Amino acid sequence: MSNYSLQQLAEEVGAKLVGDGDIAIHSIGTLSSAGDGQISFLSNSKYRSQLSETKASAVIVGEDDLPHTPCAALVMKNPYVGFALVAQILDSTPDAASEISPQASIDNTATLGANVKVGPFVVIESGVCIEDDVQIGAGCFIGKDTRVGKGTKIWANTTLYHNVIIGNDCLIQSNTVIGADGFGYANDSGKWVKIPQVGRVIIGDNVEIGASTTIDRGALEDTVIENGVIIDNQVQIAHNVVIKESVALAGCTVVAGSTTIGKYCTIGGMSAIAGHVEIADNVHFTGMAMVTKGVAEPGLYSSGIPVAPNKDWRRNAITMRNISSLNQRVKKLEKQAQEK
Repeated sequence: MSNYSLQQLAEEVGAKLVGDGDIAIHSIGTLSSAGDGQISFLSNSKYRSQLSETKASAVIVGEDDLPHTPCAALVMKNPYVGFALVAQILDSTPDAASEISPQASIDNTATLGANVKVGPFVVIESGVCIEDDVQIGAGCFIGKDTRVGKGTKIWANTTLYHNVIIGNDCLIQSNTVIGADGFGYANDSGKWVKIPQVGRVIIGDNVEIGASTTIDRGALEDTVIENGVIIDNQVQIAHNVVIKESVALAGCTVVAGSTTIGKYCTIGGMSAIAGHVEIADNVHFTGMAMVTKGVAEPGLYSSGIPVAPNKDWRRNAITMRNISSLNQRVKKLEKQAQEK
């Protein structure tokens, strides 16, 4: 566990230091649990009552909360971003692998850059290019002619099929599958005829992909995930989807084939986006959104139904089932009123 002085942390994250810069910090804790040698943060006003009683050695706060801070502080415009930056500095997560394991199977045509680490039982096939400082955890499979960019970290039991391109400084969590066949079939009088999926998956730089997520290869053209995208656990991205820069997709979201999602969008958990639609930049869907057509204007969109007592839900469901007939009755009454 490494120690950093508060002065060092302030310089690294661009914060204003208030108090003793020589205080040694080794980890982060919550306002209620942090103790000696730990730094905490306040970014949500509902926890403000805990600030005055915190036992942390230092806290990250905004200027408005500084008068209520009982210890040394790092003052930042956005304390939550400050927390994220300090957490990166103090991160104690181990490497995905510590060496090139003799138990790995690496084809002699594969190329490995400097400081590459490969865990046991990894399979790296022919023509693969692994660039400098890549870490590949135990049990991963890297298919033919795939390329993994500098500084990328791949956790255990991940599968990258053939001809997949992964950018620099990506993070891929365990059991993710990238480059499996998209769901492409033609129907011949009731019989399904498979369409070979010959496109690629291209993933940009600084992309993070959660555990057990699947990203299908393109049918003819490529599935593309641009720079800075973050994808949660158990997300399904179908063939020929294009996700543009800095989009965030929360867990259990499904994106059907040939859909394009614009820059800076956020997709709430358990959302479903139909195929062959286009989402504009800066569109935000709340959880359980059902997106069946394109969205051309930026903004916040919702469609999930919040939970309700069963009696209320059943009553509302009956009303929804009858809404078409009710609409016709209203139109009829309006017409009658106009004729009088």
